This record gives sequence, structure tokens and C-alpha cells, in this order.
Amino acid sequence: MNLSSPAAPPNPLQLPAPVGALLSRLPAYPGSMLLVAALNLALARHLPADVGRLLQHKRMRVQVRDARVAFDFAWNGQRFVPHTPPLAPAVADVTLSATAHDFLLLAQRQQDPDTLFFSRRLSMEGDTELGLVVKNALDAIELPVLDPRQWKHALAPRTVLGHLRQRLEAAAPRRPHGG
Repeated sequence: MNLSSPAAPPNPLQLPAPVGALLSRLPAYPGSMLLVAALNLALARHLPADVGRLLQHKRMRVQVRDARVAFDFAWNGQRFVPHTPPLAPAVADVTLSATAHDFLLLAQRQQDPDTLFFSRRLSMEGDTELGLVVKNALDAIELPVLDPRQWKHALAPRTVLGHLRQRLEAAAPRRPHGG
């Protein structure tokens, strides 16, 4: 009796190979910065404390197969932070891999991670216990991450510019009065 799973069905919704080739030439760090900004906006405040303790200082990677890019990041106890590109490729504690379309479906809660995993469209490598903790924590969060209605106010130009102004003011050196 053969208990092996059938080969993964082809996913017709993949980025065209030339687009993946172009994206693979881009530096990874800016993409990691964008990913952690989205994770912090959508997920950081919902992350349970016990999960945060397990994630602390663990290297995580999201690999988008058809785009041929990978984004490395970690949880520092308060927020997600990108990993700067190392001189030698570092091994992540856990890597989640899927196509761009499948990650979008997951983020929008239109597809279940278990279904994608068992159909071999989502894979996990490395510390599987850590990966399951991440998966279960994400499953426990009741909101769709990429619901445009949720981000409408957060991404409004006035809100974005206001946050930028606050950061610039906080980073500017203080000048003494009278001089």
C-alpha cells in the first residue's frame, strides 16, 4: 500500500517566469523591511505573549517561490524586525514557502494553511514546532490580514504623512532655546 501523497497539482496562478527572474535580482533587505512593516501593522498587536516569547530572536523566512525572493526577519519582543543581509547566507530557524498567490490567499483568509500544506502548495522547513506555533497563532487571529477595509485609515495619505512627521520630529536633535 502506497501512502505517499500525490504530486502537487500545478498552480495556474503563478507569476510568469520572466517576472520571477526580474524580482530575483532585487535586493532582499528592502523587501524584508516592507514585510515587517506589514506584519507590525497587521499582526504585532495581536500576537499572544507566550507566542512572542517562543519567537524571540528566532530567524524566520518567507520564501515566495514564483517570485524567487525570500524575506528574513525576527521578533524582538516588541515588534518584527528585518534581518540585514548577511555576508554568508544564514539558515533560518523556520522557512515558509509558497507562491505569491497562495500567500495572498492565506493573508486574505480565502485559503486554509492546512489545505495548502497537504496539497504541497505551502511548505515549512526547519524547526517545525516553531512553524506550527506560528501557524496556530495566525489561525487564532480572527481578522483577515489583507482586508482593504481594515487598512483604509492606516494607509490614508494624511495618516502616513502624520506618522512620518512624528518620526522625523522624534529623531531630530533638540536645539536649546535662545540660541
